[in-house]
Amino acid sequence: QVHMAESGGGLVQAGDSLRLSCAASGRPVNSYTMAWFRQTPGKEREFVAGITWNGGATNYADAVKGRFTIDRDNAKSMVYLQMDSLKPEDTAVYYCALRWKLTVSIPISTNEYTYWGQGTQVTVSS
Repeated sequence: QVHMAESGGGLVQAGDSLRLSCAASGRPVNSYTMAWFRQTPGKEREFVAGITWNGGATNYADAVKGRFTIDRDNAKSMVYLQMDSLKPEDTAVYYCALRWKLTVSIPISTNEYTYWGQGTQVTVSS
């Protein structure tokens, strides 16, 4: 079992930056794809960004491309999401996820991910 815990959310103004962190514990995670998703009330959880086990490849949703950056520190079992130029439409609960499968792909479907954190709220005011 892997426990995932997000932190770093908060209330910011449009144009500000936030850095989300996700700590994984319980089992080594440095061989697996990790990702960030987000969800707003009444909508399905959507893919934001993902990163392969060694950081060699990343993938971003079009809505955040050029503004968000995902990275990881395998020595600390951490994954991060640097969010710049935040917009009100970025307001959501952000979740980190781990795909417990040895593959170099970065799926965008929630069904492909095994472990999830509880989420951290990000609110961007206009």
